[in-house]
Amino acid sequence: MPLYEHVFLARQDLAQAQVDALAENATKIIADNGGSVIKTETWGLRSLAYRIAKNRKAHYVMLDIDAPAAALAELERQTGINEDVIRFMTIRVDAHEKGPSAMMRRQERDRDGRGDRGPRGDDRGGYRGDRGDRPERSERPDRAPRGEEMEA
Repeated sequence: MPLYEHVFLARQDLAQAQVDALAENATKIIADNGGSVIKTETWGLRSLAYRIAKNRKAHYVMLDIDAPAAALAELERQTGINEDVIRFMTIRVDAHEKGPSAMMRRQERDRDGRGDRGPRGDDRGGYRGDRGDRPERSERPDRAPRGEEMEA
């Protein structure tokens, strides 16, 4: 059977138990139509890049699915009808990722405090005042040292 990854975004005002119930419902739909859900990952409540239906955040859930196309069509039909789901996307993959997904690895890295940012918490490095790539004021050819006039 083909392998799929199905990600859906649930409304921000849902409780985590309701989001888990949506994932269980999707698993039941797949199982009833002859497929199986290999892995379910809840990525949590995350900010959206732009507002969708007055929501600024959404609960993200990913399902790794091994199911026939008819089961997937039924899942997408039911997901499209559900008012609690803001968006969903399903892609066909050659193989499922072993272990946690990239999003889960990122969350673990961020929890450990080893993010991409420096010790100040921003993308810039430390103090940049002594870069050394700019000549001192008195050495610049277009300006005279302080207190002296340039020759004309």
